[in-house]
Amino acid sequence: MKIRKHLESLPPYVPIEPFEVLSARLGRSAEQIIKLDANENPYGPLTVVREALANMEFPHIYPDPESRALRKSLAEFTGVPAEYLMAGAGADELLDLLMRVFLEPDDCILSCPPTFGMYSFDAELNAARCIEVSRRADFSLDLESIREAVKTHQPKLLFITSPNNPDGSVLDAKTIEALLELPTLIVLDEAYIEFAGENLGANLSRIREVPARENLVVLRTFSKWAGLAGLRVGYGAFPLWLMPILWKSKQPYNINVAASVAAQVSLEHTDELTKVVELLKSERAKLFAELQKIPYLKPYPTQSNFILCQVIGRDAAELKAQLAQQHGVFIRYFNKPGLRDHIRISVGRPQDTDTLLKALESYKV
Repeated sequence: MKIRKHLESLPPYVPIEPFEVLSARLGRSAEQIIKLDANENPYGPLTVVREALANMEFPHIYPDPESRALRKSLAEFTGVPAEYLMAGAGADELLDLLMRVFLEPDDCILSCPPTFGMYSFDAELNAARCIEVSRRADFSLDLESIREAVKTHQPKLLFITSPNNPDGSVLDAKTIEALLELPTLIVLDEAYIEFAGENLGANLSRIREVPARENLVVLRTFSKWAGLAGLRVGYGAFPLWLMPILWKSKQPYNINVAASVAAQVSLEHTDELTKVVELLKSERAKLFAELQKIPYLKPYPTQSNFILCQVIGRDAAELKAQLAQQHGVFIRYFNKPGLRDHIRISVGRPQDTDTLLKALESYKV
């Protein structure tokens, strides 16, 4: 029996591990662990969401394959008609769905690292290539090189993230317009948009433009702002011409009942979620200011729920390991081109910030 040959050399995606795995490894209880490595919302779902999950009516019945109730709520929230919207098991499922729909073996996508690693992973999983146009040192896009790469390689899809992960920078309107002029489908990943701008990112999101565009897809998620990372629920707005093939190609029951209930109830209480987001944005400002005082760290400005830092004069991997082993504080370390001496810290609660800063202070050189 033979597997598909290209999978033999596929490098595995390295995921972040949950509390129970970390607890077993360190011999610490979950309460003794501060998890700032995966950009999760430390406050979790709203209380009303937890109550709704405890009282679900039909967990024994297969979910609506079209997620009609959720898409109706999403239409009201985004201002995009429901016929343009599709829900997914996290935005990750929709990324993979787009690639399965568009990519033949040896086709290519275009990505701009440093950025979210799933774009290249999903492309390679689908026997396609990922053409990379690196960002500049300040994480801005190199538009001229992108134009040249599109002309040369003719990618089926161009993936771009705003705010970008891992640095948290937001694309300006002029740059997005320049991308939309390219002869390819632009997939704009707005996983962290609620932490940027005002009104849960509504003033910066491009999702309402999708019905008027033929080459724009916008992806969003409930994982970050709504605290539903463990339930895996995201959504996207797609051009109308693309929807029939997406409906045919997706798994029929991709949004489980619990995820659908949690997302819908979250959308009924956006005023409460706004308060949580504002708490995290306030804590982000405090953390950024304090990180600037750490002599061996250079934090980058961010409009997301994390802060990227360059580590100067010491080993970044060793710093990550020491924080975990000695203090139970988990952060993200990057071992990839352009980020080998960088760490990323998710914004936590005030007590998480205090513990982190105390630990970082103890390592001053």
